[in-house]
Amino acid sequence: MAAFDFTSLSPDLILDGLESVGINVDSGLLALNSYENRVYQFHDEHLTKYVTKFYRPQRWSKEQISEELNFALELQRHELPLVAPIEIEGQSLFEYKGYFFAIYPCRGGRIFEVDNLDQLEWMGRFLGRIHGVSSQHKFTSRSALSIENMLYESNQTIENSGFVPNALTVPFFTVLSQVIVEAAKQYHPKHEIRLHGDCHAGNILWTDEGPHFVDLDDCKMGPAIQDLWMMLSGDRPQQILQLDTILSGYEDFVTFDSQELALIEPLRTMRMVHYMAWLCRRWQDPAFPRNFPWFNTEKYWEQQILILKEQLFALQEPPLSLLPSF
Repeated sequence: MAAFDFTSLSPDLILDGLESVGINVDSGLLALNSYENRVYQFHDEHLTKYVTKFYRPQRWSKEQISEELNFALELQRHELPLVAPIEIEGQSLFEYKGYFFAIYPCRGGRIFEVDNLDQLEWMGRFLGRIHGVSSQHKFTSRSALSIENMLYESNQTIENSGFVPNALTVPFFTVLSQVIVEAAKQYHPKHEIRLHGDCHAGNILWTDEGPHFVDLDDCKMGPAIQDLWMMLSGDRPQQILQLDTILSGYEDFVTFDSQELALIEPLRTMRMVHYMAWLCRRWQDPAFPRNFPWFNTEKYWEQQILILKEQLFALQEPPLSLLPSF
């Protein structure tokens, strides 16, 4: 089964898979927004709403998926607000006709407001609690954030894809090489913990009771700052204020190592380059041309040259600093 192959994942297969673990669907399957996996909402005969996730074949091993689900269950046992999988007869990961899948209770909410300082402080407390738990053990199967897999392998993927137009090959790979060299120079994390790994606003839902995460699909080992920097937005003064606000909540539970601030721009670079490679790698999945029609055009690669030049400048700037305390 190819890494992008969902061709045999029919509605009947999904329904049969759910029935195989005792879940009888009494509604249609509502497809939810997800590119890596296939995610569906439904309700059973008792009108209880669920969400099921069928994992992309060959992306993660069974052991790696199990670590994700067990991590979510561990955090739930510590009364942390995130959506953990349901367990049936002591299992949370199921397999049917070559597909791994998990089932979750359906939880809604509003989108996290990245420019709301009250919400940012709350998120800081939330992540501090998560990191207090996650730092107690290590992943043994999940990957770690590294220059090798995020930059060097991504660079190779982009080169091998043949997607960069011939006229842009030299300027694109020249600046990409410069960015990779600079980021690799700067990325030397001293301490790695289990991370959510993908703390963008789309993975955080807000209710009157506060925030909860809905996806640990990209959990991995890495420095704590990875779960914080993606909540920063705006210009440098705004980001410094936001960071100070987040850390005021975060440090109620764990101590933050301010030396990790120097990792923000290398981590941003890693995410940026890995994202380009991800699109190249997944382009054969029919869902990607439909949802990313702007990719694989000359204009796209011209924009990436400009973005990489800006990122090279950012890497050469002093790292963010904390507001002085009085």
